[in-house]
Amino acid sequence: MTTLHLLSQSPFASPLDSILRPLGARDGLLLCGDACHALQPGSAPLEMLEHLPASIAIHALEEDLQARNLTAPERVQVVDYPGFVELCTRYDKVNGWL
Repeated sequence: MTTLHLLSQSPFASPLDSILRPLGARDGLLLCGDACHALQPGSAPLEMLEHLPASIAIHALEEDLQARNLTAPERVQVVDYPGFVELCTRYDKVNGWL
């Protein structure tokens, strides 16, 4: 069973490693809201994301990246709102981290 994990909190306000730990080999991660700050170049959260297995898909919401003047690294797939909805249907479960 696959899960899309939605993360909206800043990685600097909550322990990102405890959120990444339960990700399964075929799960996905969508960064939205302040979670997009995890993509700041040279940051510890970005390093953690880069060390996830390649089988875990990482996505970021385009609107939230633009609002924070961030660019997604090559590994991260940028999605718009219709893409967000499609991701939610692609996985068996969706888990929102508060």
